[in-house]
Amino acid sequence: MRRANMAGQIRGIVVMGVAGCGKSSVGAAIADRYQGRLIEGDAFHPAANIAKMSAGVPLTDEDRHGWLCRLSEEVAAALAAGERPVLTCSALRKSYRDLLRQGEPGLGFVFLDLARDLAGERVAKRPGHFMPASLVESQYRTLEPPHQEPLTLAVDASLPLEAIAEQAVQWWRKANGTNPA
Repeated sequence: MRRANMAGQIRGIVVMGVAGCGKSSVGAAIADRYQGRLIEGDAFHPAANIAKMSAGVPLTDEDRHGWLCRLSEEVAAALAAGERPVLTCSALRKSYRDLLRQGEPGLGFVFLDLARDLAGERVAKRPGHFMPASLVESQYRTLEPPHQEPLTLAVDASLPLEAIAEQAVQWWRKANGTNPA
């Protein structure tokens, strides 16, 4: 565990980071270990966003705004249903995270920190995903790491999946005052 900032109870988790950091795999593992509901952020991109990314065109803040609002609604619906939402979302800028926090101030963010070269390798090897490796660099230009933000855990994304998920679940449980075992 590299850094954890805790300022209150965590009602849901956002697994965040650049393309290729492992958001989907880690999110699924966290949801499985902590009886959460996985919300795959990529599934909510409008067709226009997918078309842009597929063509190698980075999304703008305007492109992301409606998508982030939709994700916030999904998190709220999961919480209203008594579920533990685990959202996968790049959440690259602080303003994007703040928009998600407006919908639920008790969101915790698990930042999967990954070296550029490894992110590029991973994205290049993903079969059938709309995000091309050519966009990895633009993601790093956009990225504002969430260091010093409340309710944030930064994890080395090159660690084994099981280790990352276990760190995140232990952190979430501890923040909520439940048994970390």
